[in-house]
Amino acid sequence: MARLTNDDVRSLAKELGVKFVRLQFTDIFGVLKNVSITVEQLDKALEGELMFDGSSIEGFVRIEESDMYLRPDPGTFAVFPWRPRDGAVARLICDIYNPDGTPFAGDPRHVLKRAIDEAAGLGYTMNVGPEAEFFLFHVDNEGRPTTITQDRAGYFDLTPVDLGENARRDMVLVLDQMSFEIEASHHEVAPGQHEIDFKYSDALDIADKVVTFKFVVRTIAQRHGLHATFMPKPVFGIAGSGMHLNQSLMQNGRNSFFDQDSEMQLSDTAMCYIGGLMKHIRAISAIINPTVNSYKRLVSGYEAPVYIAWSSRNRSPLIRVPAKRGMSTRIELRSPDPSCNPYLALAVCLKAGLDGIKNNIKPPLPCDRNIYEMTAAERERDGIGSLPSSLKEALKELALDEVVMAALGPHVVQRFIEAKQIEWDRYCTQVHPWEIDEYLTKY
Repeated sequence: MARLTNDDVRSLAKELGVKFVRLQFTDIFGVLKNVSITVEQLDKALEGELMFDGSSIEGFVRIEESDMYLRPDPGTFAVFPWRPRDGAVARLICDIYNPDGTPFAGDPRHVLKRAIDEAAGLGYTMNVGPEAEFFLFHVDNEGRPTTITQDRAGYFDLTPVDLGENARRDMVLVLDQMSFEIEASHHEVAPGQHEIDFKYSDALDIADKVVTFKFVVRTIAQRHGLHATFMPKPVFGIAGSGMHLNQSLMQNGRNSFFDQDSEMQLSDTAMCYIGGLMKHIRAISAIINPTVNSYKRLVSGYEAPVYIAWSSRNRSPLIRVPAKRGMSTRIELRSPDPSCNPYLALAVCLKAGLDGIKNNIKPPLPCDRNIYEMTAAERERDGIGSLPSSLKEALKELALDEVVMAALGPHVVQRFIEAKQIEWDRYCTQVHPWEIDEYLTKY
């Protein structure tokens, strides 16, 4: 389908009775921001003439360099289906530019575009299929979110035990109206946990869609009197929420990960891409698992990966190669969680994979055993390392990895590490409920 142009957007806005337009973008942590304008300002916006104060956005710029320009991408135009048709509300996702007309180095969308351009220079287009999980919780009498759910369903269960099914159905209907092609929708392993999968696409389109997906899920949940959260591990003792990233590279209309005549029908390109991801995964973790809470999910016993290995046969390693081949050949990176900024996450994954391809980095032999059942000595013998166990450890790895830092650029690296170090320090100085329960009466 042809992408929309500025003229298409003008025509659609008039045809659909749009009154307000939200110009959307994310900060470096993936938090969605927007500037709302009336439709009378649409022409000015489409010409890239609208400014905003970048110093008010965390991780952007200092107050003395605050003027930023929003340049909408016309291909992202969509009308919010849940708003009234009389005075409809639409959105456009924007790129951020400096006053001198150059792309802003701290714009996460620009970071991903840089990585995409590097791949294009080698003849590749990255395709991605995300699997984002989330929880639906009740709110209290004042509308504040809780971690309470009366849902007692499990993987693929139906009503009456899946009490979130109605909300999930409405989410699917809204996403469909916003041009998502939904492939699956189901209850996940934990009570109150859900997953909606949509069709793979190129990396930039998927990053835009992940941001939109999270916004839609939260909005529709609220309309059902529920709170949707993409927090990786909101409840102790049950599975956390991941966002597995299925990745492949296309070249000249064919899947460059597929080789009919090779072992496992995986090409050298696929093997080197896996090798690059595995080499850089400890640094990448700071981006794809960006919160203190992320590392409460990456523990044994809840299906989340802990160890750096790959396999085409089981789901315990970091990277799984699904069985389908041909155009469907892909690798599944299982460690990311939905708290990550999708633009930065895809940028560092692509950059790591390209490093593997350019430098012929081959992965170790696949591990087809259940790694969780292996002893430490067996893992050491097989050269199976571990993911970082904390945000602090991941940030140290990021600061040592030149390839991943180059993918992000100096501006994002500096702002990201500074902010996340503050987050870690705040966590370490807090007194948590577990400490009260454990120590208050003991000592």
